[in-house]
Formats: sequence, structure tokens, C-alpha cells
Amino acid sequence: MKIEYFPDTDSLYIDLADRPGADTREIEEGIVLDVDEHGRAVGLDIDQASKHLSLRTLNLNRLPFAVEQTA
Repeated sequence: MKIEYFPDTDSLYIDLADRPGADTREIEEGIVLDVDEHGRAVGLDIDQASKHLSLRTLNLNRLPFAVEQTA
């Protein structure tokens, strides 16, 4: 999984799977789910992310893998 924030557009993309997206589904205004050819989630795109969630902190708890930190 990869989370990437784009400050110039205030959008946040959460890459959920290493598969190509084939379709999109708008969950609510500004929040779009990318799905593969079988309808399985591969990514989540949040436009105007700072209006939908707090971008000040990210809490990662009880993950079954090492956390790679980048800035």
C-alpha cells in the first residue's frame, strides 16, 4: 500500500493493490474508488483532501509489517 499527497491539487491517493484500475466509482462527492476488471478495489482518490480529513497526523497501529517512513 502506498499513500501519496499532492499539495498543488490538495488530493490524496491511496494505492491499495498492485493491479491496474479498470473503472471508477464515486463514493461521495470528491471521493473516488478505483476498481480492477473484477470490481476489486485498487485505489482511493480523495480530492480536496484537507476538507475531508486531517492531514496533520497518520497513526499506524498493529501493522503486520515494518513501516517505511519517507518525507
